Parts: sequence; structure tokens; C-alpha cells
Amino acid sequence: MSPTSEEGRSAKILVDADACPRSVLQICLRLAKIYSIQVWTIASFNHKIESDFHVVVGNASQEADIRLMNLAHAGDVAVTQDWGLAAMLLGKGVRCLNPTGREFSNDTIEFLLEERETKAKFRRGGGRTKGPQKRKLEDDQFFEDSLRRILQDIYGIKSGHEKI
Repeated sequence: MSPTSEEGRSAKILVDADACPRSVLQICLRLAKIYSIQVWTIASFNHKIESDFHVVVGNASQEADIRLMNLAHAGDVAVTQDWGLAAMLLGKGVRCLNPTGREFSNDTIEFLLEERETKAKFRRGGGRTKGPQKRKLEDDQFFEDSLRRILQDIYGIKSGHEKI
């Protein structure tokens, strides 16, 4: 039996695939099989992903984000590095986490968006900011643990997973 949302739809994992590490996608596919849940990948170019639920959109600005938003429903899980997309998905009742396994929350997303805007202004003024840290093997394990906890929450199993 697959988990369902409050509206009775089958819950699914939605992956913003353009910037998603392959190891994260493999973890999603493996856990989806265990929990009998679909994984939808949305990308603006073809990543050669073997799936009945791989959506390739055009490369117009935000096209992949819009498609992902249209596919998302309360009770789904989304994997994205895009804080703006995560904010919109949280508003729809979608659980969101980034590829390192940190879950976004309504309490912190506003801070993250403000931080992004502050850094963008600094860069427009000629400043330089640090890029993302190099991905580590521990990130895969933390992501898997986080996604597993979220999927267990969908089934009604409580966990003490901390959100960012």
C-alpha cells in the first residue's frame, strides 16, 4: 500500500533534477521502491533518467519549477536546492528537503530567502560570496536518513527529525 495525501492522492517524491546529484536520485529511487511511492523527476534537459515519471520541459526561465509546482500536492515530498521553489511548495503542504538532507521549514525559509537577497545585493555591488561546499559522502547518508524519516512520517510513524 502506498502512502496517500490528505486528499486521497498517492504521495510522491518530486525531484528538481537539473542540479540534483546522481547519488541523491539513486537514494530516492531505492527508498521509493521500499515505500511503494512514485519518484517524479523534472528537468529542463534530458538527464537520461530511466523512469516512467521523468518530465523534460523546455529551457524557458522557471519552466521546470512551474511544472514541479503543478505536479505537487499536500503530502508529497520535494527535493530541491531552490529556496524560492521550496517556499512555494511549503505553502502547498509539500515536505521539502535539499540534496544534503536538510529539511526546509516555514519557520526558516523566510530567513534563507532574505539571506539570498542580501548576498545578491552584495554581489551586484562587486562583492564576492562563497559558493556551496563540496559534497561529501556523509551528505548522502544524511540525505537518506532524512528522506527515510519523512517517508515514515507520511506513514504516520513519529520521529524526532529536526528541520532547518
